[in-house]
Amino acid sequence: MPFKQKNRHDAYTTGEEFDFTDIFDAGRNDRAKLGFVLLATEQTIEENMFRLCPPGVGVHFTRAANPDSITVESLTLQAEDLARAASTLLPDGSLNVIGYACTSGSLVIGEDRVFAELSKGAPKAQVTSLISGVLRALRAVSAKKIAVATPYLDEINQREAIYMERAGFEICNIRGLQLEKDSDMIRVRPDAIARLAKSVDHPEADALFISCGALRSIDIVQDLENELGKPVICSNQAMMWDMLRLADIEDRIEGYGQLLREH
Repeated sequence: MPFKQKNRHDAYTTGEEFDFTDIFDAGRNDRAKLGFVLLATEQTIEENMFRLCPPGVGVHFTRAANPDSITVESLTLQAEDLARAASTLLPDGSLNVIGYACTSGSLVIGEDRVFAELSKGAPKAQVTSLISGVLRALRAVSAKKIAVATPYLDEINQREAIYMERAGFEICNIRGLQLEKDSDMIRVRPDAIARLAKSVDHPEADALFISCGALRSIDIVQDLENELGKPVICSNQAMMWDMLRLADIEDRIEGYGQLLREH
């Protein structure tokens, strides 16, 4: 009897039938998906966002080109790469919120331009920026008079004070560390951030704002708030709060100040 070769597919077609119509659920991030456009030099925000993110919420990151120099000129030029960077985040259109994750960049470029560029790249997502989240956070804690601590050069500090004043806040005091390189800002020790913040605080200030996503401010925000007896807003805390609320996520998060705990 001649040998009959077994069909090589036979091993894969036997056994119980499989229902290919019932294989999906909502995925790992079924509550919301948040997108962050970072500076190419950024080294703090990703860890902070994973730390603050509630279960069921996805955080997704991309980067826009910039040199290791935080100046008015370098930040202004970054606007040209925001749309491209935004377009690389979840191109299936499932992103709920996208934000430009740079405090100084968003105030130098301006919120309207930032929103327009992000919308080009992610047209189905709600758009925000880090300075937008900060302004909303300060209003949420009913602050009107603000003391501001930054790592920036004075050319950016001056822009920040003017921007916040135009948004309706009174700046009681603002002081920066005069750092230009992003790679230096990420190395400022948390205890040094706290010392700077306390030196900038003003008796008339309703709240203290520590500006810059590169600073490790969330490490000290709760202790600093306890010591000063007033709300302390820092960039990354405000950004996560803002993006969660825009995505209709109302979770309260302990340990990082009253903003995330109560608002």
